[in-house]
Amino acid sequence: MAVDLLLGLQWGDEGKGKIVDVLTSNYKIIARFQGGPNAGHTLVFNGKKHVLHTIPSGIFHEGKTNLVGNGVVIDPVIFKGELDKLEAQQVDYRKSLVISRKAHIILPTHRLLDAASEASKGKAKIGSTLKGIGPTYMDKTGRNGLRVGDLELSDWQERYRALADKHEAMIAFYNVDIEYNLAELEAEFFKAIAVLKSLKFIDSEEFIYQAQKRGETILAEGAQGSLLDIDFGTYPFVTSSNTTAAGACTGLGVAPNQIGEVIGIFKAYTTRVGSGPFPTELFDEDGATMSRVGNEFGATTGRPRRCGWLDLVALRYACQVNGVTQLMMMKGDVLSGFKTLKVCTAYNYKGEVISHFPYNIEPENVEPIYTEVDGWAEDLTEMSESSQLPKALNAYIDFLEKELEIPITIVSVGPDRKQTIFRKK
Repeated sequence: MAVDLLLGLQWGDEGKGKIVDVLTSNYKIIARFQGGPNAGHTLVFNGKKHVLHTIPSGIFHEGKTNLVGNGVVIDPVIFKGELDKLEAQQVDYRKSLVISRKAHIILPTHRLLDAASEASKGKAKIGSTLKGIGPTYMDKTGRNGLRVGDLELSDWQERYRALADKHEAMIAFYNVDIEYNLAELEAEFFKAIAVLKSLKFIDSEEFIYQAQKRGETILAEGAQGSLLDIDFGTYPFVTSSNTTAAGACTGLGVAPNQIGEVIGIFKAYTTRVGSGPFPTELFDEDGATMSRVGNEFGATTGRPRRCGWLDLVALRYACQVNGVTQLMMMKGDVLSGFKTLKVCTAYNYKGEVISHFPYNIEPENVEPIYTEVDGWAEDLTEMSESSQLPKALNAYIDFLEKELEIPITIVSVGPDRKQTIFRKK
């Protein structure tokens, strides 16, 4: 049984959590394959809003297994906070949640290193969420990291102390004003570690292999977005993991020939949190309207998201590097009321018109070239069938499908699980 992938195609915040929740009924296993607690997957159902950071978005469905894969970095304190909220809602996560022994652990000193590194950059800040994710991945690639499986070893405490002491020396090297009480941070950390150790640890690559042999359906859930990929994103303003389809192979131990559907999620417009180039960003009333109507604030950080028109050059690139087989368009309802919409279909790159995503998209090199299409005035939020969608919205979808040469199979018309319209593939 092939593993299906669900990925974000922009700079994150596309609405992956909602779609995983919607699609979970079709799968036995939901597996998160990369990233850390800077992810904020928002789910809305039964009139309540739920935000997950590390735990897969299938956790609210009974009879499903939710796997935190080896490509994920786990902050035990944040993880415990998620578990506490699930417990308060009577979600029996102990039966449905398993963790890869090969997943790396974020230490308190990783967060301090993140803050020290960002402070040292001054105006050249990356826009880190300061969750310690970058330093944890640096320790992973530097072969210094601590993994979940290390918690089962008799010398776990000694391994922790050695790495934390090394981090404190590095923090001093940055020579920035960072105030902290490590003893307090460690007390909270080790309390959370005790909770983490009460969960089931597994050799996840073997777990998934055997599940495939049994014919069980598996959905791999990505975090962040393709344009934040450490290799293919807008470097250096990226995250520290591979957010693209390749990351699912390394983040779960799934062979490339075992990948089935690659589901790409995108917003009907574009947003970005933090620093970095954004060719279609709007600084006018249209951008302000998108932000207000779309409630564009980070689910994890609360930071306002920058808003702009849909960028098909970037979207086409993301579809290409991921091998996307079907698309799902989110937040179509936010664009209701715009008389005219703009879509970036090409770039003026250093005086040349190009339709591919270049190495550098800084504003001095790139100017978006727009195609205008008609907008729609109708409120979409109560619609439940494709036949109810406004003619102009259907024309917008047809235009995007023609440009991208990939079918759009779902249109989201609101944050709730029920506000999801399925279209024929």
